[in-house]
Amino acid sequence: MRKAPREDEERRAAYLPYREAAYGQRPGGGRTALAGRNARRVRESGEGPATAFATLALALIALAAPLAAHAAPQGYLETLHRHVTLTSTVTDNGDLNPYAVVVAPVSAGKVAKDDVLVDNFNNISNLQGTGTTIVGYRPSTKATYLFAKLPQTLAECPGGVGLTTAMTMLKSGWVIVGSTPSKDGTTATKGDGCLIVLDPDGKLVAAWSGPTINDPWGDMAVVDKGDSAILFISMAGHDLPGPDVIDPATKLPVVKRKATVLRLELSILPGKPPTLVSQTVVGDGFAARADRDNFLLGPTGLALAGDDTLYVTDGLDNVITAIPNASTRNDSAGVGETVTKDGLLAWPLAMAWSPPVAGGAGHLLVCNGKDGRLVEVDPIARKQIYAQWINTDQAQSPPGNGDLFGLALTPDGAGVYYVMDDVNTLMRAGK
Repeated sequence: MRKAPREDEERRAAYLPYREAAYGQRPGGGRTALAGRNARRVRESGEGPATAFATLALALIALAAPLAAHAAPQGYLETLHRHVTLTSTVTDNGDLNPYAVVVAPVSAGKVAKDDVLVDNFNNISNLQGTGTTIVGYRPSTKATYLFAKLPQTLAECPGGVGLTTAMTMLKSGWVIVGSTPSKDGTTATKGDGCLIVLDPDGKLVAAWSGPTINDPWGDMAVVDKGDSAILFISMAGHDLPGPDVIDPATKLPVVKRKATVLRLELSILPGKPPTLVSQTVVGDGFAARADRDNFLLGPTGLALAGDDTLYVTDGLDNVITAIPNASTRNDSAGVGETVTKDGLLAWPLAMAWSPPVAGGAGHLLVCNGKDGRLVEVDPIARKQIYAQWINTDQAQSPPGNGDLFGLALTPDGAGVYYVMDDVNTLMRAGK
């Protein structure tokens, strides 16, 4: 979401007193208190920082009640109590608005295994679709470094460079990242974009574009076999006009149901960059529309299950859907089957798997775009389990609106990495 850079420090200062207690929410509105020194609380009453410590005292008294008074955890999110700021994601050239969050699977070039890579969507002028940098964070040393800085204009990438949530690092060390570029920060001047291939030192080696690649947007689901890989990426830009093209019925920018989910199959020879072998549209008809604050709204989160079901978040329709046989099908499943809709979801965006829960399969963890909650979903039971507020910035309404985006599980499964673009930081939620 587009934010004014000068507000970042002011918001951070106002926000810090609210990190000492947190509340989660189950479907139906029931709340569960979560203890933790660095967890946040939901600012339900709208009070300012001056009253934070009084409210904190009440929260700590409540936490002293017998544990039996609280329901047992039903999933993964209820075990995450601590929220820690790791690093700023603003680069020396002023790029901001962090989007993708990727954990490195191997050590290669500049990158060490388990480093966290984060890209920026905006430049120093805060124009969306103009960010060109990727930063790395090394948990073992707490060091932050610049992984890549790309040119704004790239002949192989229609429209230029604006890095999105579509990013992955392969076991072979290559990094692939999507570009959804703009000249003025809106979709009125957007290009079709491309997929950019970087070596492990952050150097450009290739860019893929073409009729099926139109504004790579959401986080990637990946099957990585070393010498080959399958990528699933949402393409949100097909025939999308600028935000001034208004639907007279809704008084909002027009909705185009032309967004797709594209499967790309890659070949990776030793010491050679990946080559694109085939492309198949496995999902289409998803809703997308321009938005001045969020650039565009479209399918964003992708998560592949062990049974080859691909789960997709569709923010405009406020739904998570499922595409069966995603790695092998030769046709489109349309928007897939509905898994869950509405409830705790509010413009669902990025999505990741939790570790196995209670001896069963993992659950889906979904960032909301319209508020600061992270939602847990059991896709097998097709049931929403729980939501935790992880961003309560009341500079937006509802709190945290537009502040969350990228999401990734920590390597040990004990927490999640996420970004807060209101203060341009990488965060970790843990136990």
